Amino acid sequence: MKDFFKSIRFRIILGLLAFLTGVMLFAVLKGGYSVSGKSIINTVTKPLRTFSNSISVKVENYLDKLTNATEYYNENQRLKDEVGLLKKQMSDYEQVKSELSEMKQFVGIKEKNPDYEYTEPAKITGYIANDPFKSFTINIGSNSGVEPYCPVVTSQGLVGITVDVSADSSTVRTLLSPDLSVAVVCPESLNSAIMEGYINSDGESVAHLIHLPRDTKFMVGDSLVTKGTGGLFPSGYPVGTIKELISSENSLSYTAIVEPSVDFSKLSSVVVIKDFSGKEKQNED
Repeated sequence: MKDFFKSIRFRIILGLLAFLTGVMLFAVLKGGYSVSGKSIINTVTKPLRTFSNSISVKVENYLDKLTNATEYYNENQRLKDEVGLLKKQMSDYEQVKSELSEMKQFVGIKEKNPDYEYTEPAKITGYIANDPFKSFTINIGSNSGVEPYCPVVTSQGLVGITVDVSADSSTVRTLLSPDLSVAVVCPESLNSAIMEGYINSDGESVAHLIHLPRDTKFMVGDSLVTKGTGGLFPSGYPVGTIKELISSENSLSYTAIVEPSVDFSKLSSVVVIKDFSGKEKQNED
């Protein structure tokens, strides 16, 4: 405000007021006009009132903007809170949806083989470090009846077997491991073979059928299930599909690359088969 009184603008207004006052006094003295004090005051103060009104309007506009800004800020915060709540509800919904899907799959597994003894669905708690064959741990162990070398499955098919079992956790070795051999058969042709995992030339872990003769009857597209010999796995569990036949260098044998029925990159839960019918018979064989 001090700067205003020192400004050129203030001096101009003051000069105009002095000039108007002088003109009015001159008119009264020379022309004999009768001008009331009130009229003189109104005339003299009119520019001040106009200026004051202008300032008042600007102040009101500024205050309105401040009020609107506060309202906008509060509305923005309210909307952010609503978005946060909706995100949480969506997350909760997705979790419930996932759990319902797991339970549905579990019920489907049990209905397919009602005489098998299963655990409840087990959560995958982590993958084994530096293991290219995707071995992982689950959150159940001996306290849930799990023992070493129990089959591990999903509704899509065979995943692998349990190996290291503690009270409340287990390690699962997958079909992609070369340390796990599975007897498989094609239900249509009844051709059988042994499937193991290995690392291919691209550094990827894959499953393949080994030691196939040159006149193998396996074909690309053949579906494979567990044969059920050896007492380790029940028979008839989906394992995968042959996607490629590769001839050996001397062309005396073939290798069949298998696409597993289970997508190991999307696993979140599994079921362990604690016991199954025919296990004793397999052990006798």
